[in-house]
Amino acid sequence: MQSSKRRLEAELSEAFIKLQRELIGRGPQETRTYIVEDMVIARFKGVLTVEEKHLVEHETGRQLVKKMRQVLREMYSTNIEEIVEKHTKCKVLSSHSDISTKMGERMEVFVLDRNLEKCLE
Repeated sequence: MQSSKRRLEAELSEAFIKLQRELIGRGPQETRTYIVEDMVIARFKGVLTVEEKHLVEHETGRQLVKKMRQVLREMYSTNIEEIVEKHTKCKVLSSHSDISTKMGERMEVFVLDRNLEKCLE
């Protein structure tokens, strides 16, 4: 179980990085993906661009970066959910995303139609 689960988590991480490079021009410094029961949780470290790092030093800039990233996420939500569905063979029921401008991290959570972790046992 562990090897197939870890392999799938690694495949998802690679696919997420590739998509981000295509959309934003650069990927995160580090990506970790976890399959937990009926969820896929992805943690992206080092996601802010140089320009965004300068902006987040001020309150107005933090709000601007969060809003811009939220709009971008909504624009490509179908793309990222398709990646999860393609690799897991599960339907994504919902997905959630947030960015920490303080830490320069983004989290993505995908809720699936079944307990994928149990299927991989």
